[in-house]
Amino acid sequence: MEENFNKHLGHKLKLRRLALGLTQTKVAKAINVTFQQIQKYEKGTNGVSSIRLLQLSNYLKVPINYFFEDFSEYLINLDKSKEGHMNVNYNFLVKVYSELTQDQKIKFGKNLQIAQINTSKVV
Repeated sequence: MEENFNKHLGHKLKLRRLALGLTQTKVAKAINVTFQQIQKYEKGTNGVSSIRLLQLSNYLKVPINYFFEDFSEYLINLDKSKEGHMNVNYNFLVKVYSELTQDQKIKFGKNLQIAQINTSKVV
């Protein structure tokens, strides 16, 4: 499954990069890797770490689920997705969070608190 996902992610990455008219070199510089690494991502020969995936989604201006949304093996419950519920890959989120620095975790926590306050004002 992991190999299939690497190929799937690489295809999605390449499609988005080309749609934005970006070179592999430009994307590589933006996320601080070599253009050869971007080539390996796009071919599906190398997996993408959660932090790199987060950087790619930010740079390519797509949400993280862009890379997962049509990968059938990641759909947890097809009935819920038909109803419009968002599937969340909690293992992925835990992995991303675990790779954050302590400062990033503090900033993330503050952003969550602000979001909760804003949500409670609306309700």
